[in-house]
Amino acid sequence: MVRPPLPPLDTRVDRFDLAVGSAAEFLRSAWTELRDVSFEVGEMPPASDDDGIPRWQVLTDEKRIILYRLPIERLSHLHRNDDMHRRMLVEGCVFRAAAEYLDRDPWDLGPERFRFF
Repeated sequence: MVRPPLPPLDTRVDRFDLAVGSAAEFLRSAWTELRDVSFEVGEMPPASDDDGIPRWQVLTDEKRIILYRLPIERLSHLHRNDDMHRRMLVEGCVFRAAAEYLDRDPWDLGPERFRFF
């Protein structure tokens, strides 16, 4: 007797990791300065800072960017709470963290992606 196949696991953590990974791959392909940078996911930052709880940490000397899942998911306010907007929120954090790493504006990282005219 064989049971039916189980649906693939699709958790909030899996969706977060997928959004970070796909945004990181896009940025690595577009910016040679990011090709050797490690994009990592952490649960919580070790401590808060003067601005509150950080959403990410940029370690330029170590070529690492750490995105903290819980502050991004729980402390950010979405005007519409659905899968697409949650993914856009995560991707936006990846872009802003990468922009901080490169010392650029986040809108500079994917200029062709936002030209509609």
